[in-house]
Amino acid sequence: MAGRAACALAAAAGLALGGCSLGGDDQAERTRTVERTTRVEVFRDEGAPRGFDAQRIYERGAPGVVTVFSVFGGGLLDGEEQQGVGSGFVVGSDGEIATNAHVVTDGEGEDLERADAVYVQFADRNQVEAEIVGVDPNTDLALLRVDPGGLTLRPLPLGSSSSLRVGAPVAAIGSPYGEPQSLSVGVISGLDRSIDSLTGFSIGGAIQTDAAVNRGNSGGPLVDARGRVLGINSQIRSTGGGGEGVGFAVPVDTVKRVLAALRRDGEIRYAFLGVQTTEIYPQLARRFDLPVQQGAWVQHVTDGGPADDAGIRAGDDTARFQARSYVVGGDVITHVGRDRVADPEELSELLLAFRPGEEVVLTVMRGDERRRVRVRLEQRPRETGG
Repeated sequence: MAGRAACALAAAAGLALGGCSLGGDDQAERTRTVERTTRVEVFRDEGAPRGFDAQRIYERGAPGVVTVFSVFGGGLLDGEEQQGVGSGFVVGSDGEIATNAHVVTDGEGEDLERADAVYVQFADRNQVEAEIVGVDPNTDLALLRVDPGGLTLRPLPLGSSSSLRVGAPVAAIGSPYGEPQSLSVGVISGLDRSIDSLTGFSIGGAIQTDAAVNRGNSGGPLVDARGRVLGINSQIRSTGGGGEGVGFAVPVDTVKRVLAALRRDGEIRYAFLGVQTTEIYPQLARRFDLPVQQGAWVQHVTDGGPADDAGIRAGDDTARFQARSYVVGGDVITHVGRDRVADPEELSELLLAFRPGEEVVLTVMRGDERRRVRVRLEQRPRETGG
């Protein structure tokens, strides 16, 4: 399995989806016959660990990590299919498995297609077919479910990504290059990163780590010293195709929100404002005489989109500053309702509280004039566009 080719690359940005390798496989033949009795082992939090014990973390967490095989391209017997390999982990005693969307789908945006079949292999080598409960290409997350009968399930506890610190030790467990139950360790090397989704929209709040993340790791957990999941490993930044010390995980707070929606509805719908904005910093504000030093400065408005219909404007002229080109003269979004907008990332996070069809009141600065604009949000398209 180590020689499998990667199934997806974000080449233009130098980002690779860390998970999916493609190639033939005979793994389905390894499934053992077991008694139809479900066994659930509860992960017990034994209190704060003494230091960072990688061996202890692995012994407690690895039994809950799985390898995910996805079959693409026609029937299973025609000899033409390809097989992707990624990782995942148990999140529920009823057989729920979390992974990345790109592990169980192919393509992006409007061309996204689900795998024809998905199999999950556990640490004890049991391998069973899985149902795709739902996928969210906007966060690159998916929820699978297997029949728990005859399996020993070890759900991993979900932590929180709200109080992470750069430098905190972490471990990644998964199946790099198809090698199951592999461990790598490192630290959180960055926070609040922005990475690409399968729709072209950004995934905010991503965790950066120097723990080795390679193809096949996608969908596996990034865990802390207590074995609590902090995120789902999703992408690597690489020039050579392998892990080079810069991996990214979708934060667990996002994972919780998305899995709850997929569990309930099988999908998640996002509200769409229809603007592209840029961050404001003091020197930029002075250079272009902006009325505020924080906010989301509108650079482009989607024709016919909600913001366009509500009268939000981008500028008409362009100018360069500090080696970047800006569209000048447009509105600055400063509030969503009563909540202050510090930057484009915060604008996106605040809009997550709204559903398509709902109205939101935005405060914008147009020159020195403050305006309150009522916008009816729409359904986010399946991929970015003008």
